[in-house]
Amino acid sequence: VQIVESGGDSVQAGGSLRLSCAASGLTFGNYTVGWFRQAPGAAPGKGYETVAAMSGVSDGTTYYPESVKGRFSVSGDSAKKTLYLQMNSLKSEDTAVYYCAKHGLIFGDRDSLYEYDYWGQGTQVTVSS
Repeated sequence: VQIVESGGDSVQAGGSLRLSCAASGLTFGNYTVGWFRQAPGAAPGKGYETVAAMSGVSDGTTYYPESVKGRFSVSGDSAKKTLYLQMNSLKSEDTAVYYCAKHGLIFGDRDSLYEYDYWGQGTQVTVSS
């Protein structure tokens, strides 16, 4: 059982990236799923910021904080068991390690990070100005 992110890269400000999050041995189904980032210099296990959440890949209700609203978009493919994060108009402050995670509860509270039971290893996004 694992989740693997990919798609991180170094880009210029204003550019775009699409991150992927592939699940094996589990299904996202109606579980809440989220994308998070940890800024450079943050202590291990701390400083996570939610950048997108979806209340189940099938349900499709999404959430974005103001910092990324209008620039980031989360989507999912149930058949491929893959979650995506499309990031446009990237800024230097978007530089971080990005993680995706599956909540342990169906329609679980997106803000309860401790309730996410499977996390990927992270993928680095670097935006240069």
